Amino acid sequence: MIFSSPEFIFLLLPIAFLGYFFLNRIKLVIVGKIWLVAVSLFFYAYWNIAYLPLLLASIVFNFVAGISLSASSKIPAILRYFLLIISIAINLIGLAYFKYANFFIDNINYAFHTGYLLPQIILPLGISFFTFTQIAYLVDSYRGEAKEYNFINYALFVTFFPHLIAGPILHHREMMPQFESRWTLAIRYRNIFLGLFIFSVGLFKKVIIADTFAIWTNYGFDNPIVLDFFSAWATSLSYTFQLYFDFSGYCDMAIGAALLFNIWLPLNFNSPYKALNIQDFWRRWHITLSRYLRDYLYIPLSGNRGSNKRVYFNLMTTFVLGGLWHGASWMFVIWGTLHGIALIVHRIWHKAGFRMPKVFAWLLTFCFINITWIFFRAKTLPDAFRILRGMLDIHSGIYFPSQIIPTDKLAWAGWGADYLLQYLPTGLVVNFQCFIALLFAFFIIAQKNSFELMQTKPHGKIKLFSAVFLFSTATYALLISTSTVFLYFNF
Repeated sequence: MIFSSPEFIFLLLPIAFLGYFFLNRIKLVIVGKIWLVAVSLFFYAYWNIAYLPLLLASIVFNFVAGISLSASSKIPAILRYFLLIISIAINLIGLAYFKYANFFIDNINYAFHTGYLLPQIILPLGISFFTFTQIAYLVDSYRGEAKEYNFINYALFVTFFPHLIAGPILHHREMMPQFESRWTLAIRYRNIFLGLFIFSVGLFKKVIIADTFAIWTNYGFDNPIVLDFFSAWATSLSYTFQLYFDFSGYCDMAIGAALLFNIWLPLNFNSPYKALNIQDFWRRWHITLSRYLRDYLYIPLSGNRGSNKRVYFNLMTTFVLGGLWHGASWMFVIWGTLHGIALIVHRIWHKAGFRMPKVFAWLLTFCFINITWIFFRAKTLPDAFRILRGMLDIHSGIYFPSQIIPTDKLAWAGWGADYLLQYLPTGLVVNFQCFIALLFAFFIIAQKNSFELMQTKPHGKIKLFSAVFLFSTATYALLISTSTVFLYFNF
């Protein structure tokens, strides 16, 4: 079950909402929280009930470990430290087995020409997110930053369905006060209005925009064909915007769904394609993951302290591991390495006092991000280089003959294709609809983002009509087609 499914929108979400506030109204507050936990577990088990015991075991283990790690446990400091290391190791071993075991065996077989076999392991949905969330809880408990230890609240903190599958990665200290507050127990109509507004915006982004760009993305990446200049750029830019609106749409829907229950999730996406440098991009893209890598990897490695070489090593290590976090593939490692190099170059450039006009800074940053997303999406290096070769082959954009363009792709140009072919390069014509969509996408990302719109006053008729229009359009498209899974569910 995903947010952009009729089952979630018309059944699970309203049932969860009505049940929770009904129980609160009749003073069964604890039962109301248990109800939300049960709904969240059903939401998770709907995908594959076989992995529900894994999630439950992880919750129980980490809750008990967290209590033992707290200063109030009266366990000697040295033992608490070793318990922290062991608890984190158990979490990481579980994550490594499900996410990287097959990858490790495949590389061993390739390097040493062996034939080890391991049954194909299906990656449990959301394991990266709920594992990282709980590791942060363990560290916060050890540091004395986790102040409240109630099992029901903790189970809700981990499983709360708006964030369970694909984040954001939460801190114990930013969520527990909300779950404990009595202010969240009553229906707040302003939050309902804001929640439905931002949920509708996110649903539209996902179903109408991201899933449309997915068509051009999948055609270019998944078909082993030679791409001309315009087709290659259409393919790479389509994925750049598919991923943007897919992830942005999910973040909006997560915030909106949580707001219905008076819970504010942390901002996880803040117009990253407006960034003027790569450091600014990572302050805007998947904000809670960037925060997590900074607080629990980069800073413990010594962060900005030490020599320049040490800082560069810390940056590279953080982003290589950050790339690998996204999946068991060398392509993710390459993507992370490229971003690590870019951050090192940016740091050198900035320390040298160099500056760049904002337009060029934005263009350079966006082009770098677009190119690196190719490695993120491609299954193999040859696939990535196939796209890159097309993007650099300007000659093919002018003279690419129409007869070797697949006829099904030529049909995408719609009416007027034969007329346009007389005056425009073939690659531009066959991707004409895609480039029109890309122009709209550039226009959209230049505007205020969803969170800014949600906070803009007044919260009146314009927002209401906008929400109704976006929700109606998206649900109509959803009901007559099949929406793909959110991309970040794969990571």
